[in-house]
Amino acid sequence: MEHDRMAGRCPKGPVSLMSRVYKYILPGVRSELAGWRAAAEAIPDPELRKQALDSMNGKQFHCEGGAVYAAARLDLRDVLIPLIVALQTISDYLDNLCDRSTSLDAEDFRLLHRSMLDAVTPGAPLTDYYALRRENDDGGYLHALVRRCQASIAELPAYGRVQAHVRDLVGLYGDLQVYKHIAKPEREPELLAWWERHRSEYPELLWNEFAAATGSTLGMFMLFLAAGDPDLTPEMADNIRKTYFPSICGLHILLDYLIDQAEDREGGDLNFCSYFNSQEHLDERMLRMVRSARQSADRLPNPSFHRMIVEGLIALYLSDPKVKGQSQVRRTAGLLMKGSPWTRLFFWLNSHWIRKAM
Repeated sequence: MEHDRMAGRCPKGPVSLMSRVYKYILPGVRSELAGWRAAAEAIPDPELRKQALDSMNGKQFHCEGGAVYAAARLDLRDVLIPLIVALQTISDYLDNLCDRSTSLDAEDFRLLHRSMLDAVTPGAPLTDYYALRRENDDGGYLHALVRRCQASIAELPAYGRVQAHVRDLVGLYGDLQVYKHIAKPEREPELLAWWERHRSEYPELLWNEFAAATGSTLGMFMLFLAAGDPDLTPEMADNIRKTYFPSICGLHILLDYLIDQAEDREGGDLNFCSYFNSQEHLDERMLRMVRSARQSADRLPNPSFHRMIVEGLIALYLSDPKVKGQSQVRRTAGLLMKGSPWTRLFFWLNSHWIRKAM
């Protein structure tokens, strides 16, 4: 009967969800980030300090979006918000370090991302994550983020039942960050070789869709939320992992790449939407991913909450100002928005309420 009590805790609809987000979640996230920003400002190495601050200043919405999962368990928000913010801050910081790196060394990138694996592994000893790069004095910043994650995880009663799934998703995320940041001529061959090792598990996906799905942290955050339920079973944890990855995770990151196509073309950056055969093929695969994500959400306990996550993702990305200047993206957006009153409601809320509050 835990799921009945859980359903009582969950917001009932979009307005209820957004009310909780504005009253409880965003203030909690901003408080956490203020502490991490102060720590980042004290980093001795100027390059590490710059990337830590830039990652928070430019990607704060990642933490705000991820922490929406705490809206389903307000009684656990003092555990979930610090955990989600700390792990997402590690992710964004390392992405900046690799993306704007003074290094193209795959082993350097892998060692940096070992910090994420340690962060989701209670009792894992800390190591020198900067050992393979020139810049290495962060004043204990990355270690503090890892310890915050470990301390928060220790307060989740069923974490032992989700840990293997979380580590699996973190491992895939780390693989992606390694392969997409190495020297440009090596990126696609390494990504394709990586896909060959996994394609039998995901026959419904194309290689670029799998790669995109591994870049999402949403499956990790949902597993953290689930681990707050002492009655969680291994079967339920397995179901969450399979329903979030690859469909909901894949939709999340493909939407991100969809709206970034123009700036990625201009900057010469890798964009997984560019690997579809045509605009029609992109539209067809994006529609398939939307339908798959919706079906996955409907199979989970408290399906309305997960449908709000999916519809909120679609609305959040498709209401971004970047869409207006890209005619083909506008066309795709129109197709993805069809047939879902919830998406349109979230689109309106995001365009009128959320962006005015930013």
